[in-house]
Amino acid sequence: MTHTPAETVRASSMASSPASRPEPPVARKVPTERSHHGDTFVDHYEWLRDKENPDVVAHLQAENAYTEAVTAHQQPLREAIFQEIKNRTQETDLSVPVRKDGWWYYGRMEEGKQYGIQCRVRATDTGDPAADWTPPQVAAGRPVPGEQILLDGNAEAEGKPFFSLGGSAVTKDGRLYAYAADYAGDERFTLRIKDLDTGRLLDDVVENVFYSLAFDPDDSRVFYTVVDESWRPYQIKAHTIGTSVDSDVVIYQEDDPAMWMGFELSADRRHLVIGIGCSEYSETRLLDFADPDAGLQTLIPRSERVLYDAEPFLLDGAQKVLLTHNKDAVNSMVSLADLSEFPRPLDAQHWDTVVEHDDGVRVNGAGVTSTHVVLSIRKDTIERVQVLPLDGLGTAAQAAPVEPDFDEELFTAGVGGSDYEAPMIRLAYTSFLTPPRIYDYELATGTLHLRKETPVLGGYDPANYVAEREWAAAADGTKIPLSVVRKATVQRDGSNPALVYAYGSYEVSMDPAFSTARLSLLDRGVVYVVAHVRGGGEMGRHWYDDGKKLHKKNTFTDFVDGTDWLAASGWADPARIAAMGGSAGGLLMGAIANLAPEKYAAIVAQVPFVDALTSILDPDLPLSALEWEEWGNPITDPEVYGYMKSYSPYENVRPAAYPKIAAVTSFNDTRVLYVEPAKWVAALRETGTGSDPIVLKTEMDAGHGGASGRYAAWKDRAWDYAFTLDAIDATELA
Repeated sequence: MTHTPAETVRASSMASSPASRPEPPVARKVPTERSHHGDTFVDHYEWLRDKENPDVVAHLQAENAYTEAVTAHQQPLREAIFQEIKNRTQETDLSVPVRKDGWWYYGRMEEGKQYGIQCRVRATDTGDPAADWTPPQVAAGRPVPGEQILLDGNAEAEGKPFFSLGGSAVTKDGRLYAYAADYAGDERFTLRIKDLDTGRLLDDVVENVFYSLAFDPDDSRVFYTVVDESWRPYQIKAHTIGTSVDSDVVIYQEDDPAMWMGFELSADRRHLVIGIGCSEYSETRLLDFADPDAGLQTLIPRSERVLYDAEPFLLDGAQKVLLTHNKDAVNSMVSLADLSEFPRPLDAQHWDTVVEHDDGVRVNGAGVTSTHVVLSIRKDTIERVQVLPLDGLGTAAQAAPVEPDFDEELFTAGVGGSDYEAPMIRLAYTSFLTPPRIYDYELATGTLHLRKETPVLGGYDPANYVAEREWAAAADGTKIPLSVVRKATVQRDGSNPALVYAYGSYEVSMDPAFSTARLSLLDRGVVYVVAHVRGGGEMGRHWYDDGKKLHKKNTFTDFVDGTDWLAASGWADPARIAAMGGSAGGLLMGAIANLAPEKYAAIVAQVPFVDALTSILDPDLPLSALEWEEWGNPITDPEVYGYMKSYSPYENVRPAAYPKIAAVTSFNDTRVLYVEPAKWVAALRETGTGSDPIVLKTEMDAGHGGASGRYAAWKDRAWDYAFTLDAIDATELA
């Protein structure tokens, strides 16, 4: 008899019953005591943290072998999904060129190749600003006259297990190209510099740099960031081209382990802008390139406990600073101040209001061009862009902000990178139904120019799908926004499979965005729901504050309440609902597995932060001290310790019938260490009472984002989706 692929999957799945399933590896128990605030926790699997221990590696490999055996019947489905993603993707493609100085920069992909190729062509200046800032017409798969390749990621990755580009920069004269590459997945990059006139790599090599690169305006130095042993960026250094790395100068060093640090050039490239901060307050320091001997100028010191961003620029010949800040403004506002104000006490400084505070509008940030202010705001959960001219800024003559008009209910619009002198700004637009679009927005006229919509092959028609906003009631009466995406033909008859996804931390919003891979779920009749739970930023700053520290459990209960809404809505069969989340969203997955295991047919936890208390109690672990502003400090505060212990997934595993669970991690992840899901899976198997398989899949040559290369990333996504679809009986195309 001939079987369809779906029938083959079902037949294989039925064969994988508990009786015929291989036995999972059993991690040995080595009791380790952890004592804080009079409480002692005995951790039997902490020994798995020793990455250099051959027994640990052997255990992870045994877990991978078990996972492969248990999910072998899903391989045809994984391959089908991979091919669907591949067949929808125009593999030979390129980005819309972006002008910087005298060149147009862009990236292109070629069919059959894993990595992008960074390129440029010369720009021309005719005196017509609209023409000079209109990107050249370049077509996928066709030679571009005068193209110069800056970096071919495929050549760079050849013979290496991993490759990721962390940052790049070009000198103002266009001659030197600096780039940072990660070859292990640990987000520690190697900085190299290429002479674009000759194609030769310079002898300058700097190891173990972090994200962010920039040349100073005279092209003699390159700035970079260094991380400490706990993977916290703590130094900004300057390397002078052609000199020994040993002579690199420390521009700034941040010694507070609870502060994150980064830098960028100001939009007009007059200043190096150093940002230091946590989620609750920050500090900005400026280096004036016209007077570097004056050293760094601090704007608002961290001791004032103001959370702000600063953009210095010239306005009518005077040095100004545009501030996005939360001083007396929980959702933030925008003010304008003279640079000369900042040496004065904060209460004595004069600031002019540019954007007033609004309880219904979250101001995410503000930047400048030579003629306009560009605002990023969030209103009605949606991220939007607004612009207003510099003329009259901060005075009674200031014009009202103008917003580009889009016609969808649920969308995301953001600034996609613009040059300070350009007469237009680049916008990136997407929605659940609209593939990514690139627009240029003329600042003087408000005209939108569509430069590109990412093609989706195979006859994709957005009219075949629906994206709607729904609201779930939390136990405390709070209304939780849900984005519900489905195929238009799906009936509200209570029979459909569903997947609920969320993140819910760090004020990160799960904004509407198109996903080619997600079509493989929708086309199998899955109702896809994004739960915009507290701890994210979708509803303003208070939404974040109500889902952090001693309010963190709201994140978890919001997700369960959203699931309950879905189960009762008629859109889904309550027995066919799965959950998925990654990183801090993986913590969410671990928490809801303990809270309500019976509500889910499957849970996929991607690089999950499931041993949160252990990690944050150790300030020497990567990023632990930085996390205290998100979760609280359990080292010094017994209330925080007790609260975290009451929800940390690993410590709350209980005798319950857990659903099918897949924990997916990476051996070289520096953000959420592999040991967390490894310990969690061991505890789930030891304590859980159910018969459904619980598996651990570890990428041995990858980092926090999974394997490198687009085909490898597609295979990872296909694996996660196949695991989910198999569990909710949705393997067939609808």
